[in-house]
Amino acid sequence: MSRVFIFWVAMVCASPLAAQDILVIGEIHDNPAHHETQAELVQSFSPKALVFEMLTSEQAGQVTPSVRNDMKALADAVSWADSGWPDFAMYYPIFEAAPEARIYGAQVPRDVARAAFEKGVAESFLGDAIRFGLTEPLPEAEQDQREAMQMVAHCDALPDHLVPAMVDIQRLRDAEIARVAIQAMQDTGGPVAVITGNGHARRDWGMPVYLQRAAPDLELRVIGQAEDGSELRGIFDEVISAHPVDRPDPCAAFQ
Repeated sequence: MSRVFIFWVAMVCASPLAAQDILVIGEIHDNPAHHETQAELVQSFSPKALVFEMLTSEQAGQVTPSVRNDMKALADAVSWADSGWPDFAMYYPIFEAAPEARIYGAQVPRDVARAAFEKGVAESFLGDAIRFGLTEPLPEAEQDQREAMQMVAHCDALPDHLVPAMVDIQRLRDAEIARVAIQAMQDTGGPVAVITGNGHARRDWGMPVYLQRAAPDLELRVIGQAEDGSELRGIFDEVISAHPVDRPDPCAAFQ
């Protein structure tokens, strides 16, 4: 670990971060350095609960003491190899960093996401959709920006009529992460650490929007993670940068 990063962690630990109810730590999913940083921060934060975007509630229920201290056993217990997420070896140190923390899963199950396409996100949400603001439309400018980003993220290959629904599903995922984080606070008394992608972590339209709508008294700290000093889209309390990962063009197959 670099001296700069050690200094940064020391500053964070001496800052109001230690008094936060919920610490949200973003990531670019396939960057190992981002997960190393998450593990470092989780160890310093000592949360009573860890919320993972990558796990469903059912998967989180499989994280028992009998498998928690064995990386392969834990990966098998949560069927990580079938999940589509990057190598579990990158995520396991986060579990190790808070060995007593209760594990929560905040991923929207695939059947719920499919149902949301048909019924709408408010009807599919497991919590109180009104309390979390899911019954209200986004401002037009934000909706347009999100739709444009969805098209780029899907290599301009999405049918136009599906794009608004993809934005809705993103909102559903944000609200679910917020709902589970609040539940974790209620169950354990906190503090709670949330592991999620940068898009869900951003303060201006990610899970913090829904969390603070539903539980405005909770204190929240949001850390994003960039690569090579590049600017992250969105608003964060802190941004940490790491070396970039060499990855292929995800849209090459569409060219």
